[in-house]
Amino acid sequence: MKICIYGAGAIGGYLGAKLTEIGADVTLIARGPHYEAIRQDGLRLRKDGKELVVYPKCVDTAEKAGKQDYIFVTLKAHSVPGCLDAFEVLMKEDTSFVWGVNGIPWWYFYNHSNPDFKDKKVTSVDPDGSQWSRIGPEKIIGCIVNPASEVIKPGVIQHLEGDKFQLGEINGEETDRIKNLSETLEKAGFQAPVRPNIKGDIWLKLFGNLSLNPISALTTSTLVKICSNHEVRDVVKNMMNEAHAISQSLGIDKPFDVERRIDAAKAVGEHKTSMLQDLERDRPMEIDALISSVQELGRITNIPTPTIDTVLALTKLRAKEAKLY
Repeated sequence: MKICIYGAGAIGGYLGAKLTEIGADVTLIARGPHYEAIRQDGLRLRKDGKELVVYPKCVDTAEKAGKQDYIFVTLKAHSVPGCLDAFEVLMKEDTSFVWGVNGIPWWYFYNHSNPDFKDKKVTSVDPDGSQWSRIGPEKIIGCIVNPASEVIKPGVIQHLEGDKFQLGEINGEETDRIKNLSETLEKAGFQAPVRPNIKGDIWLKLFGNLSLNPISALTTSTLVKICSNHEVRDVVKNMMNEAHAISQSLGIDKPFDVERRIDAAKAVGEHKTSMLQDLERDRPMEIDALISSVQELGRITNIPTPTIDTVLALTKLRAKEAKLY
């Protein structure tokens, strides 16, 4: 089983280190100082007060990696279109893409049970349909990334919390390819449950990303401050409820308690969301996959999204002013 980690940063590096530790045939694709540090000094994973040092196969181009059985995509959604040429170099006929990208994915409506939605394209994340046509939704294994980690300096990953990577076929089947992948991840020390409804799991994570990320970028506030302010908490609640109504109209019937969801975010404490971190570090902000896509699905399902629309407009302007959108 040949596994490629495309985007060996905070999450990809965490995956790569643990897979290398058990002797998996894994190749990391990295760039710049991070690549040079891994090549020279190994990949260092700091977790629970300990440091694991491994020496994975690490390359800076797809050509050096060769054909792969599984490709973990652990990128921001807006980075994916620029990687399609590299993906085609890595792909063979039976390659599977493990899609660990936040937000509504471009493949969401593949073989949807409702004929009104079947194979509809999500243009906010795949405007020209190139991901659908060049990767192919049949190659996708959905993946919900729950761990939090960060690159504290080139070649060094700090694990913060969590070890679960939820996996699911788009149609909910338990195929050989997903069972084999789950077993390998669990050997490496991860939780890798095979989920029967990965689309529903996407929404449960998205409710938080959709609302808390842009509000944190607009206010420069941490999760505990956002969730402790009653007026701002109401904005978060409205955004989550609008998204929940959209998910229900698309056939997602999962229990959702908005107050509990916000309280869980509050319990994380003085944490800056990824979008706020991107803003502070002058990196492109992940707006379309997390917010614009939900607005688009609201239009498709005729569900009003007034709060989402307002926050999205403000966030886009904030990002444009910072030249990060």
